[in-house]
Amino acid sequence: MPPMLPDFSNSVKLKYVKLGYQYLVNHILTLTLIPIMAGIFLEVLRLGPDEILKLWTSLHFDLVQILCSSFLIIFIATVYFMSKPRTVFLVDYACFKPPVTCRVPFSTFMEHSRLILSNNPKSVEFQMRILERSGLGEETCLPPAIHYIPPNPTMEAARGEAELVIFSAMDALFEKTGLKPKDIDILIVNCSLFSPTPSLSAMVINKYKLRSNIRSFNLSGMGCSAGVISIDLARDLLQVHPNSNAVVVSTEIITPNYYQGNERAMLLPNCLFRMGGAALLLSNRRSERRRAKYRLVHVVRTHKGSDDKAYRCVFEEEDKEGNVGISLSKDLMAIAGEALKSNITTMGPLVLPASEQLLFLLTLIGRKIVNPKWKPYIPDFKQAFEHFCIHAGGRAVIDELQKNLQLSAEHCEASRMTLHKFGNTSSSSLWYELGYIEAKGRMRKGDRVWQIAFGSGFKCNSAVWKCNRSIETPSDGPWADCIDRYPVHIPEVVKL
Repeated sequence: MPPMLPDFSNSVKLKYVKLGYQYLVNHILTLTLIPIMAGIFLEVLRLGPDEILKLWTSLHFDLVQILCSSFLIIFIATVYFMSKPRTVFLVDYACFKPPVTCRVPFSTFMEHSRLILSNNPKSVEFQMRILERSGLGEETCLPPAIHYIPPNPTMEAARGEAELVIFSAMDALFEKTGLKPKDIDILIVNCSLFSPTPSLSAMVINKYKLRSNIRSFNLSGMGCSAGVISIDLARDLLQVHPNSNAVVVSTEIITPNYYQGNERAMLLPNCLFRMGGAALLLSNRRSERRRAKYRLVHVVRTHKGSDDKAYRCVFEEEDKEGNVGISLSKDLMAIAGEALKSNITTMGPLVLPASEQLLFLLTLIGRKIVNPKWKPYIPDFKQAFEHFCIHAGGRAVIDELQKNLQLSAEHCEASRMTLHKFGNTSSSSLWYELGYIEAKGRMRKGDRVWQIAFGSGFKCNSAVWKCNRSIETPSDGPWADCIDRYPVHIPEVVKL
């Protein structure tokens, strides 16, 4: 017999059903108020002029009522505007572009590894396998001290790298924004593994002769997510210091942290970490509203340090031979997944539209009451953001987030291309990714950006920005001379 009802799965495009549901739920208040307001307006039109005048004269107002009502309105407005947090703007930022002389092609990296680890060919083979699958390209850079055979990681060389990276980024920021050193009220520098005395923030103050009353901070040991932590700190400081400018510098100094032993868990960072740094100008001045690129919307921080495995999954220690290095645990991806889950649980209610929150709530109730085996609903974060900047910690990190958040290849393009071009530049990688999106001309006014970073401890930190104005393709920056070549195809394995 022919079917009694048509096959709706073929006749109805479920995509449009979902879009209709999202529009209905997200605009439920508007769709409810419009008929009510229209009914009131039509009822008023039915009344004649005499009836409207009679209704107005029936209302009795005396001077005391008017004054009390006016005072109450002014008081409520004052309390609202005084308690409203100050808006924090990202005026502009600049990324360090390493010199060509610091480039380390695969052939150079492997030749150095064979010469340095000549007594342990298995370690050389391990590094080659990691490099083949890393997602890095031929143009990543290492500091000059690492180009020596054997490497020469002296304090002087480390300071030289710090000066090259930080001062270059700062100079570019001054040029782009027109900021004068004397106009900086707050300075925050984050570098996880290199913490000299005097600090890197003091080095910047000395170089640019900043004011004596500047509020300076130097963050170390915070891992690759320290850039978002610095932004959070700057935001809190800008809430209590009106009309101020804050400069944040994010970098990682490679020179003193290049591992020269044979432990595989410690050799892994050698294959992934490369030179990089970024400087950005944050401000709460109203005069910066028009020219600022972005407005800071949310910062969400998650720390899993109370768990022993999470605490030790990225750990600086000595190997059996006394060589200091960063050990990466095999449980790293699982721990990162748990940290991400906690972070997006907090982030979701802040950014997701009502339609996604309702679906998530109904699924959660269904799993608790009806059937615990129901598949959990993963919110569609593409409804909340147009752009994603995932920390370029490695190919596995990007793959895992793309899978868990159900992102498209285009959403992860900036992260993959940053990893390919610059490698893992630690806390500054988020800004190379944002620079990629701008260089491609994809950033429009009103677009929302989600920056996600992971760091030792173990931490997952997120920052949400909203584009303040449509951004033209920049003529300078680290992508200016190569953006036309990207995106490139990155094979699963590059045979060396």
